[in-house]
Amino acid sequence: MIHILFQILVFQILFLAVYDLLLKNETFFTLNRIYLLITPILGCILPFITLDFLQQSIPQEYVLQLPAVVIGTNTTETITNETGFWLPSLKAIWVLGTTISLLLFVQKFYKILNLKSSEITKNSDEFKLKILPNTNAAFSFFNTIYLGENISEANKSHIVAHEKIHVKQKHSLDLLFFELLQIVFWFNPMFYFFQNRMATLHEFIADAKVTALKSKNEYYQNLLSEVFQTEKISFINTFFNHSLIKKRISMLQKSKSRKSAQLKYLLLLPVICSMLFYASCSNEPKAEETQTIQQSDSEVMNKINELAEAIMKKGNITPEEEKALKLLTTPAQPGDKVYTSVQEFLDETEGQNKNDVPFSVIEKVPVFPGCQGADNEAMKKCMVLNISQIINDNFNTNLGTELNLVGKQRIAVQFKIDKTGKIVNISARAPKPELEAEAIRVVKLLPQMEPGVHKGEKVGVLYSLPIVFELVK
Repeated sequence: MIHILFQILVFQILFLAVYDLLLKNETFFTLNRIYLLITPILGCILPFITLDFLQQSIPQEYVLQLPAVVIGTNTTETITNETGFWLPSLKAIWVLGTTISLLLFVQKFYKILNLKSSEITKNSDEFKLKILPNTNAAFSFFNTIYLGENISEANKSHIVAHEKIHVKQKHSLDLLFFELLQIVFWFNPMFYFFQNRMATLHEFIADAKVTALKSKNEYYQNLLSEVFQTEKISFINTFFNHSLIKKRISMLQKSKSRKSAQLKYLLLLPVICSMLFYASCSNEPKAEETQTIQQSDSEVMNKINELAEAIMKKGNITPEEEKALKLLTTPAQPGDKVYTSVQEFLDETEGQNKNDVPFSVIEKVPVFPGCQGADNEAMKKCMVLNISQIINDNFNTNLGTELNLVGKQRIAVQFKIDKTGKIVNISARAPKPELEAEAIRVVKLLPQMEPGVHKGEKVGVLYSLPIVFELVK
């Protein structure tokens, strides 16, 4: 999930950079408006799009679920998901942030409602004009134009003409769209930047429409003639914004962009293709391709882990049990046969050679130093025994006393043996940060291994390793 959020942020930054560098100074206002509305959403969608033909063109990573390593007193009790607290905690943080953002949004509405309490209303056929006493504010919200009575009569006609463009083109909807996105995705700063660019574009659009009918020089004088004050509310179209005055005058002085400049929008195609390629071929394991840590915490993976743990405690397993466990823990590949039961798989594979399996697996698994065997199964078994031994010998069991923990603590560890055989990308999830740090420290003690091979090429192999730390007071 962290990788997905990172991709969304990077993609949105790239889209905004394209706009700032190539498009914002062009007079294609309608196209720019569409661009600013679509690209932030596109940035959220692209990380979830994977193209199979791109994935098949590069070496794939494979993930193997290792049996749980049990540290402490032996037990046959059912292990509960002790790490389930993490997702609810993350959800609680998101809910808290969303609630605060919603309250701030309501506060902004309250400011507008407060203005209505002391207003003098004038009605028009196309819009509502509300005169605000004792102020020189000027802005619009949906079909209502708010105008301070202190504004000079000479300027009022220009301001009303400007704000009418905002009303007719429904610019308030654009700003509210970003406001809602900011409530839900309050942790993503890019939506604030996109809203800012949109608000600036709205002023360019309104200025261009008005000056097409009125004198530009007279309009310039109107922009510079008075010092105005206005409330900063992100979803209203404010006429007087000191930081925008210079930009607006500069844009008004620009000549209309040539049609050939529209070719700049075609640069989006290679940008989007690059994003799709990265999203499809990213080394970060996708939910549908690998057994991720989140899947390890799911109810199904808990059952598989418990089964693997029970088999490990038994000491030795039958060939049928070994095949059944392999079926449960090996991720399926496109085109594999779907079995309705473990028994169906065992019946079909009975009498086959160990190396002949009906579903896709890595041709040669990584080899732990000193391990020897005729096939993958022997290599896997040797690796499991050695990893379990290293974890048991080096895990700091005093942590239970130091942290005052009781009962079984599940640590979900994931790591990768890369194409060179090194242990990389180690991550852990546990009820306590100290347990996570200890698990990562111990896994780092694993030696460099002989890398896995598939279709004649060295590939990275992902491993999911449950560690059960049992504590008795």
